[in-house]
Amino acid sequence: MPRFAANLSMLYNEHDFLDRFAAAAKDGFTGVEYLFPYAFAAEDIAQRLTQHGLQQALFNAPPGDWEAGERGIACLPGREAEFAEGIAKALAYAKTLQCPRVHVMAGLLPAGQSREDVRATYVANLRLAAREAAKQGVDILIEPINLRDMPGYFLNLQGQAHALVQEIGESNVKVQFDLYHAQIMEGDLAMKLRQYLPTGRVGHLQIAGVPQRHEPDLGELNHPFLFAELDALGYDGWIGCEYRPQRGAVPGGTTDGLGWAREWLK
Repeated sequence: MPRFAANLSMLYNEHDFLDRFAAAAKDGFTGVEYLFPYAFAAEDIAQRLTQHGLQQALFNAPPGDWEAGERGIACLPGREAEFAEGIAKALAYAKTLQCPRVHVMAGLLPAGQSREDVRATYVANLRLAAREAAKQGVDILIEPINLRDMPGYFLNLQGQAHALVQEIGESNVKVQFDLYHAQIMEGDLAMKLRQYLPTGRVGHLQIAGVPQRHEPDLGELNHPFLFAELDALGYDGWIGCEYRPQRGAVPGGTTDGLGWAREWLK
C-alpha cells in the first residue's frame, strides 16, 4: 500500500508555508517533503510536524544560489568548502526534524566541462556527505533529473545514478527515483523498478503526471499499475507527491485535485 508524502514546495501553495502542514494532515497525508527548509527555524517546522502527526520524509541540502539559477554544487570544482558547510547545515536540520534522508543536488555542468571532468569532485563530495550523515543515521540521496526541465544537469539516468552509488561506496548513499524524470528521460518504468528496487539502493520515490507535472492521474502514466508493481516488489518507503496541481486554481485548492489518492489517503 503506497505511503504518500505531500511535497509542500509544490502542493498547498494556497497557504503560507507553515500552514501547509495542517492542510496536508487534514487531507490524510502522514508524511511531508519539500525542497528547502532554511528560510524557517528548524524548531518551528518541528513543532508543525509534531502538532499534526507528520513525519519528515525528505528535504534538500543547500543548492548554492538557487535564485541565480544554481541547482546544487556537488559537482562544481572549487566549491568544496561551501558544499561541506551546506551539508553540516542540512544535517543540523535533519536532526531537529528527525528526518532520515537528505537529497544532495548534483548541480549544472560548468561551461566547457564534461561529466568526466567533474566526476571526481562529485564523488569526493558525496563521500564526505555520506560519512558525516552516517554519524546520525541519515541517508544521502542522489536524483537523476530530466534535461528538459533542467538543461545541463549533471545526473540524468537511473543507470548513471546506480553506477555512481556503487563507485562512491558508502552504504548510506542511495538513489531518489523520481518516476516523472525517469519517464521523460528513458521510460520503461515498470522494468526499471523491477531492476533497481531489489538492489536496496533506492531510498525514495517521487511521482507526478507526465508530461505537464500535474496530478498523477493526468497524463500518460498509469500510476495505479505502477503502485501495484511497488507493492509486488515489497517497497515500503515513501512516495513523494512532487507535482504542480492543475486543479489547485479552483476554490478547493490542492485538496480538490486529490481524487487520484483518496483510497490510499483515507
